[in-house]
Amino acid sequence: MKPVRKQFDAHPDFPFDLTYRDTKTPQLELPDHMHEWYELVYVHRGKGAFFIDRTIEDMREGDLFIIPGSTIHRAFPDKDDPVTSTALFLGPLLVEQRSLGESFSYLQCFDQSRVSRNYRLACSPALRQAFEAGLQRIEAEYSSQPPGYRHAIQSETQLLLLAVHRERGGASKHRGASAFAGPLWMRDMLLYVDRHFTEEIGLGALCRQAAVSPAHFSRVFKQLTGMNVTKFVALKRIILAKELLLESTDSVSAIAARCGFESMPHFHRVFKRIVGVTPAAYRHPSPASR
Repeated sequence: MKPVRKQFDAHPDFPFDLTYRDTKTPQLELPDHMHEWYELVYVHRGKGAFFIDRTIEDMREGDLFIIPGSTIHRAFPDKDDPVTSTALFLGPLLVEQRSLGESFSYLQCFDQSRVSRNYRLACSPALRQAFEAGLQRIEAEYSSQPPGYRHAIQSETQLLLLAVHRERGGASKHRGASAFAGPLWMRDMLLYVDRHFTEEIGLGALCRQAAVSPAHFSRVFKQLTGMNVTKFVALKRIILAKELLLESTDSVSAIAARCGFESMPHFHRVFKRIVGVTPAAYRHPSPASR
């Protein structure tokens, strides 16, 4: 039941990582996973599907996926035409900036994705050209590491995020609705789970609502998300618990109940298995773990 939590071996003052032009196959792609860093995935060529939170979208050449932190996601490369993509990972510290009297933030595109559940941007020719060139320059700096390479990478990353922000600002370019690569009944079930994951949700009730057999439901759910219903619900609950632990003053027991856990031992066990630390340690990390 434990998802992969991608680890980053980065300097605390330079929260950045890059996987450049990596060709994915179904055998080599990570299983469902999440991390607290922000992620941009640019598709150079190939095709496949991408499961992000509750959406399942096609991956095509020129697509950009904008993935906020603590978001469940998994790519499904096509076995005959696998995706070659670049993944850029960053922590907020990398793009912190003075306001300069504007409300703009380099992380706005991630906030927009989280709120709208719209993670895919079909890049215009101009944005595709900017990403191809910008990622190539970032890779050159990251691999050779000349003096000032961190500042160069920071500047290049900020320029890419600014370009995404401006591209999304055009109503004609920002998709109003998320596509769904799967049966409509599964789309409805994912939306239902997303609204009710803190309640008791059983496979039987979902199957009756979808009017399909448990075997068929489980098979399609696993094909489209890479996990079973129980695991998906647990991850959604833990993501909410992480947010509440950091953003509220509620007790751990109150947060456990609010997230749908019937007992504290169960909450502690699932939280530590997925996050790697206890809820209390996540809320108040020791100086050595920061």
